[in-house]
Amino acid sequence: MNFFSYESRFSQALLKLTWSCWLNLLWLICSLPVFTAGASTAALYSVMLKIADGKESTLTKAFFASFRRNFRQATKLWLLMLGAGIVLGADGWIAYHMRAASTGVPAVLWTLNLALLIAAGVVYTIVLIWLFPLIARFANNDAAMLKNSLLIGLRYLFCTIMVFAIHFAMFFAVVALFTPLIIFGEGLCALLSSGMMIQVFRIMSYQEEE
Repeated sequence: MNFFSYESRFSQALLKLTWSCWLNLLWLICSLPVFTAGASTAALYSVMLKIADGKESTLTKAFFASFRRNFRQATKLWLLMLGAGIVLGADGWIAYHMRAASTGVPAVLWTLNLALLIAAGVVYTIVLIWLFPLIARFANNDAAMLKNSLLIGLRYLFCTIMVFAIHFAMFFAVVALFTPLIIFGEGLCALLSSGMMIQVFRIMSYQEEE
């Protein structure tokens, strides 16, 4: 097979990289009001999961169709997660500085409090990783989406860790190494993550049929 033919692995990888750039741009634009970031992320994963599943479609049309379809639920849950994240971050900052300024028993209590907040932060991160791909892929109520995000994240912990590592590596690369990599940003992260997440969703669908 010709290296530069449309069917070659190189051409397909380059094509998907181009798609990730375009979808990342759409994601950034639609996330600008901040409160729409949830719907934008669900739309991004909706398209990327289809690509990972071999069901390619018109990217822009599919993105905005998912954006409109999931807007209410994704926005509601995003605002909930955003508020929870702000509270966790503020509590963590306070606990850290109070622990550093305390001695004796108060220092121990603040250390325990900080440990609990770190554990809560881990749970929060797991839910945040899986929430919007689940919204993009399945229909369910808000409480079930939050619960399933945590349960799936814990059940498929290796996948969860890999998805987190992908996002962390992209963040580090953009901030510390080469800022123009932001052109790939969340689009490339979602593309790589979807390749693993689709396997989990296939297993879930198979078990559901059984």
